[in-house]
Amino acid sequence: MFDARTWAAVPFHFWSVVMFFFGSLVGSFLNVVIFRLPRGESLITPGSHCPKCHVAIPWHRNLPLLTWLFQRGRCASCAASISPRYFVVELIGGLSFLGCWLRFGERSPALALVYCVLIAGFIAATFIDFEHFIIPDEITLGGTVVGVLLSVLVPGMHDVTLSSRSVLQSLIGAGVGAGVIYAILRLGKLLFGRQRYELPPETKVRFEETKIVLPNHEIHYEEMFYRPTDTLYVQAQNVQLVLKDLSGPLPEKTWQNTTLSLNPSVLKVDEETFNPEEVHSLEVVTDLIVIPREAMGLGDVKFMAAIGAFLGWKAVVFSLMASAVIGSVVGVTLIALKRQSWSGRLPYGPYIALAATLWVFGARAWAAKVFPWF
Repeated sequence: MFDARTWAAVPFHFWSVVMFFFGSLVGSFLNVVIFRLPRGESLITPGSHCPKCHVAIPWHRNLPLLTWLFQRGRCASCAASISPRYFVVELIGGLSFLGCWLRFGERSPALALVYCVLIAGFIAATFIDFEHFIIPDEITLGGTVVGVLLSVLVPGMHDVTLSSRSVLQSLIGAGVGAGVIYAILRLGKLLFGRQRYELPPETKVRFEETKIVLPNHEIHYEEMFYRPTDTLYVQAQNVQLVLKDLSGPLPEKTWQNTTLSLNPSVLKVDEETFNPEEVHSLEVVTDLIVIPREAMGLGDVKFMAAIGAFLGWKAVVFSLMASAVIGSVVGVTLIALKRQSWSGRLPYGPYIALAATLWVFGARAWAAKVFPWF
């Protein structure tokens, strides 16, 4: 099926056109993934619909690229605005699939398709990370498994001819990817283990089930509580706490000028302790929160494992170095433009994805000139 001679029976650029349209079609599905996956919604049901009026979108109004242009970025039923992101993701999908075909199609159609799968994952991870500061396990852990399985079918992923050697290289790449980033995560915890959020006087902070809500920012618990001992501290002017009860919320408990600490298993206010699972609502008035902080997220560890499974350990090393440079340039630029503060948080996954994409499309040859062992 993937014999280059079979594909060559049809003009090469016929496949170029097919790959572009197939990539834009995949991009349309990636829009569904980007919107639904971080929200825990099904990717299958319900079918495509307007998020504003909830009217189902028929197939003839769901054509990649064309529909958004013809409808001028608006829903045909309620005229609600449709984010340009939908068009951008479909276009990136088409161009990236076309690029994979032009770069690898003559050499190996199978390899071109493998890299299409990889970059589709990069697109979804990038847009989700930019919006939610997470990379779902379905992309990272799932990508690692897919990378290992594909290495059996397409040994050329790792420049070998035997499936056994390809799988070994894939597993080594995944191990190095996860291990290196995890080591950086632990080192960052030792060096930068706490972050202070200094707030305006009498700022109200709400503790919800999965996150802390500040006036202009949200902090998810999974970003703070990597270990059971990780603890958040608040010096509060006022604390309002309501506990859960089978018959309804209990009367409110309040404290004035006290300290609050929270970790995954214990909430402590003044000298009283509570099970966080039993808290119905919690709101504090404060001007300072001190939270545990990671240099990188655990999602980045799993993401780099997936990259290693597809591209091998050398790509992991390159992606780590190149993403650090890219991230630094972007961060400094945003700070210079006053779009980001020095203590602000940047998603790191998109820069890892960009660095790995550069590796796929030729940076490997450049790196080999600089680093002979590549």
